[in-house]
Amino acid sequence: MLIGNVGKDPEVRHFDSGVATTTITLATSETYTDKSTGQRVTNTEWHNVVLWRQLAELAEKYIRKGSQIFIEGKIRTRSWDDKEGQKRYTTEIIADNVRLLGRRDDAGAAPVGGGYAPASPSAAPASPAKMDDPGIDNPSEADDLPF
Repeated sequence: MLIGNVGKDPEVRHFDSGVATTTITLATSETYTDKSTGQRVTNTEWHNVVLWRQLAELAEKYIRKGSQIFIEGKIRTRSWDDKEGQKRYTTEIIADNVRLLGRRDDAGAAPVGGGYAPASPSAAPASPAKMDDPGIDNPSEADDLPF
C-alpha cells in the first residue's frame, strides 16, 4: 500500500488485443527531524506503478501529474538484457486497487468501480473491532482477524 503524488502524466499503451496498460511514477515522501542538527529532512522514494485493463483506462482519464493517489498492489521485479547484453532489473508495483485522494476538482469527477474510487472527504477510516465490541459474540473470534 502506498500513498503518494504522481510524478508525470500516465503513459498509456493499447495492445492489438484491446488490453490497455498504464505506467505512472509515484513519489512517496518521509519527513523527520534530524536529532543532531535539528533540521527537518525529507526523503523521497520513486516507484514505478503498472495498471492493467480497466484500471489503466480509468487512470488515463482521471490521473494527472501531481494527483495524490492511494495504490494497493504487489511488487514485481523483472529482468531483461539491454542492447549491450547487460542484465538489467526493474522493480514495479502492479496495482490491484487505486483510489484518488485530494480535492475532487484536482482530477475532475472520478468514477466508482473496477477497483478505482474517489476518496470522500467525509469518509473516516474503519476502526478495528475491539474485544469488548458488542458486534463480537465470542471473544475468541477476534483471533481470526487478519491483523
